[in-house]
Amino acid sequence: QVQLVESGGGLVQAGGSLRLSCAASGRLFSTYNMGWFRQAPGKEREFVAVISGTFRRTAYEDSVKGRFAISRDDSKNTVDLQMNSLKPEDTAVYYCAAGGTWSTLDGAYAFWGQGTQVTVSS
Repeated sequence: QVQLVESGGGLVQAGGSLRLSCAASGRLFSTYNMGWFRQAPGKEREFVAVISGTFRRTAYEDSVKGRFAISRDDSKNTVDLQMNSLKPEDTAVYYCAAGGTWSTLDGAYAFWGQGTQVTVSS
């Protein structure tokens, strides 16, 4: 069992930056693949980024490539999402997720945080 708590969301102007953090409790954090997803009002939840455990394999949704960076610190049981050059279309609730399979699909993740709101003003 893994408990996840996100932090770092807020209101930022377009072009600005935010760093989201996800703190995990529970055993064997380093073995989990960690993902970030987001859900905008009236839209389906969508994949943002994923990072694997051992080899730090990463993947990003096309619209965030070059702007967002996912990282993890297994000594602290945290996974971060650095978001730069933010756009109004990045506005959403951002969720951290943990799963046993490296995937861009939300169904592959068994554990989810409560989400943190990111609002980007134009």
